[in-house]
Amino acid sequence: MKIAFLTSGGNAPCLNSSIGRLLSNFSNSDFNFSAIGYLNGFTGLLQGQSIKLPLNLTANQADSFYIYGGSFIGNSRVKLTNIADCISKKLISPNEIPLEVAANQLIKDKVDILFTIGGDDTNTTARDLQNYINEKNIEITVVGIPKTIDNDIYPIKRSLGAYTAAYQGAKFFENIVNENFMGKRHLIVHEVMGRNSGWLTAYTAKQYYEISKNKKISIGSCFDSRKYDIHGIYVPERDVNITSEIERLSKLLEDIGCINLFVSEGAFLDQISQQNEEKGQYFEKDAFGHIKLDSVNAAKWFASTISKYIDFDRILIQKSGYFARSASPNKEELEYIFKICDFAYESAIKGKSGVSGIDERQDEMQCIDFNDIKGDKGLDVKSDWFLELIDSVES
Repeated sequence: MKIAFLTSGGNAPCLNSSIGRLLSNFSNSDFNFSAIGYLNGFTGLLQGQSIKLPLNLTANQADSFYIYGGSFIGNSRVKLTNIADCISKKLISPNEIPLEVAANQLIKDKVDILFTIGGDDTNTTARDLQNYINEKNIEITVVGIPKTIDNDIYPIKRSLGAYTAAYQGAKFFENIVNENFMGKRHLIVHEVMGRNSGWLTAYTAKQYYEISKNKKISIGSCFDSRKYDIHGIYVPERDVNITSEIERLSKLLEDIGCINLFVSEGAFLDQISQQNEEKGQYFEKDAFGHIKLDSVNAAKWFASTISKYIDFDRILIQKSGYFARSASPNKEELEYIFKICDFAYESAIKGKSGVSGIDERQDEMQCIDFNDIKGDKGLDVKSDWFLELIDSVES
């Protein structure tokens, strides 16, 4: 039996750990197996570039996978059905079809099971590959592991890496918030990743308050805890009346002397895009048609907008995204990774293709049909935890 791995899309605190756990499962089995990892995701698959992965892992060897963030085998963003993009990236020749090239490479490498570890784009690409494989009657099992810090994969209840990223973003802000004392009228805008979903922004804020609760303060009247509060949370799923916000934030600044805001990287996208288009400027998109949000700078735009009406003596914009997503998984996350990967292993050896995860439609662990996977699930702004969070921030 030969198994193969590829990691794709953005970084997340679960990539190496997922590979390590799956390798451990096979190492503890009676299967005679070999394993390879395609370098830089679907790029490596198209170009036939792979490395051999260790077999018969000891406990200490497996631990090495768990203590590092990132992916030892590398990632990329490649859509196998976007032929023009694959050609422009020189991944295939002009007369080739990416799905055919990928399938033929799997056959050439004698792969029996392919594990694809990634978000909605990775798993929809895996869907296209699996559908092609089925149409050609090729006997290869494809199993997806749902990872993304955005937690925006439908119908996955919880994607791997998201909770650790939220915690790391909260720890990032726990330090940054102390910059408030470097000015009298201070603005900190914390931009959080998440693409079109505000889940990571909101859950990072929730985690920050959980961390803050555990701090014991006994300084006395000289300590103003309001300087450590979050004073606004802005996510794509929630409309904001900017005029009203300017009025509310102005009063807070006069009272407290500082403002701390959490802004999702996908917030205010319509307003920003409209302003740019009026100037004849358009944002670049990736192979999947997503706007490259690192060029949008939602936090900078919002800070610039409100600073036209509010007088700040210092504006500090900080992005926690790369810090948070490159972390290794925390203990609770690692336990969840094990749970998902153990199920993925069982699905794989039974020859069941699909995405392993808790299906929120039944609230049960399932091998979910690739064709059911969609992106941009979005934050549920009517959930109890979010409403409680917003109430504590805006009241």
